[in-house]
Amino acid sequence: MSDANVRIPEEAKERLAAFAAAEGLSLRAYLARLAETMLTPAERAERAEKARAALKEWNGYAPTPAEQDDLDSEPDRRLARVTSR
Repeated sequence: MSDANVRIPEEAKERLAAFAAAEGLSLRAYLARLAETMLTPAERAERAEKARAALKEWNGYAPTPAEQDDLDSEPDRRLARVTSR
């Protein structure tokens, strides 16, 4: 395995190091684990499509794109309502 150098702001490095330390990991190990566990946008889209297909097969649930957009924005609407009080 080869190492790579990545230039990031010092504040970002310190924040990542704090996350790593809180989990008992070196920054290098933390970043390697993060890279292994995060999904790319394509992987997330693939999983979402599989979930939609499974729901449709299981109970017929198949929202339209407009319904999906509305459902996706629901958490933001609720958060805006709570924070505007």
